[in-house]
Amino acid sequence: MRLLLDTHIWPWSLLEPEKLSRRVVNALESPANELWLSPVSTWEFFLLARKKRIILDADPDEWLKKATATAPLREATFTQQVAIESGKLTLPHKDPADHFIVATARVFDLTLVTADERLLESRAIRMLSNRPG
Repeated sequence: MRLLLDTHIWPWSLLEPEKLSRRVVNALESPANELWLSPVSTWEFFLLARKKRIILDADPDEWLKKATATAPLREATFTQQVAIESGKLTLPHKDPADHFIVATARVFDLTLVTADERLLESRAIRMLSNRPG
């Protein structure tokens, strides 16, 4: 499976794995799966770190370097096609980052790994839910 990690799933996998369901942990650890990350998630990560909504053991730049060396992910680039696709989406909320991430999953044919209930309810793309059970 080709998995796009939603912004919260990525740091949880490294900092708070107890927040992940067994199903998601198994998918992330499986060598058969490709793990992808959008640069939009990197941007959101820096916003969350600045707001102290993510507690890191290093400054965000250093943490990012260490995290990407430890757990390398494929980059799902932010392209014109992703921007165009994001404009076509109808999601239940207006968060532009979510629109870009969902559009990225569509354009790159990825399954989004998320715990975001609003996205899970939208059924806009293939998703792997981080719900217990």
